[in-house]
Amino acid sequence: MLKEYLENVRKTMPLVHNITNYVTVNDVANVILACGGSPIMADEKEEVEEITSICGGLNINIGTLNARTIDAMILAGKKANALGHPVLLDPVGAGASTLRTNTALKLIDEIQLSVIRGNISEIKTLASGDGTTKGVDADISDAVTKEHIDTAVAFAKQFSKEHHVVVAITGAIDLVADENRCYCIYNGRSEMGRITGTGCQLSGIMTAFLVANQNHPLEAAATAVMMMGVAGEIGWEHKKAEEGNATFRNRIIDAIYNMTGEELERRARYEVR
Repeated sequence: MLKEYLENVRKTMPLVHNITNYVTVNDVANVILACGGSPIMADEKEEVEEITSICGGLNINIGTLNARTIDAMILAGKKANALGHPVLLDPVGAGASTLRTNTALKLIDEIQLSVIRGNISEIKTLASGDGTTKGVDADISDAVTKEHIDTAVAFAKQFSKEHHVVVAITGAIDLVADENRCYCIYNGRSEMGRITGTGCQLSGIMTAFLVANQNHPLEAAATAVMMMGVAGEIGWEHKKAEEGNATFRNRIIDAIYNMTGEELERRARYEVR
């Protein structure tokens, strides 16, 4: 399954429209290229509908939110819906400020999303309308652990059912769920949290997977999560003692570039509940 979904990305080279943040935009572009897709970054409302029209999918990331880009996100999202393109929302920092929380809820209300990808605190904020997100990171008290994974899986399925989306909750254990099934994914390294924007990068490649595998959004999203986690493991294995997080970031992107479907199948660690 994983091999097929990855090969579909590399065969079709999907063009992805990204309205993303200025902290990680270059890494998002490079990681989409590494997985086999092609990125366009455009957030001016005068052109976003036109750009979305030539792309296969839309990645909306609210990491550096402002009033101008909120309008652009709504315009691009509605255009993508009209064209039948998959739309992903990365609600970065939802719960950290009223603007971020209200904007994420507005986007959910006005756009039919294919996937919402965020950390557990962000997703809990969207479920309840308020939360305890610390900056752009999850509150440690919300972390998904093996001790309460049944509760977390039930929450993810219920969120998916209520919002008619696939939900991808990333952290030490990643959960990717629709209302009936949940992939619990155990790949990745805790050190990936010391690199700015691994979540933003994942949203970029996940959108490419959604475009290339439009009839299987749950499996496409889960495969993207596994690929990012495996890349983190490979990058860490190749890291030398004197190297730091900047080199680790590059090694993750290189691992995605060089990863084969067979390697992804062999190293992926997951269960379906």
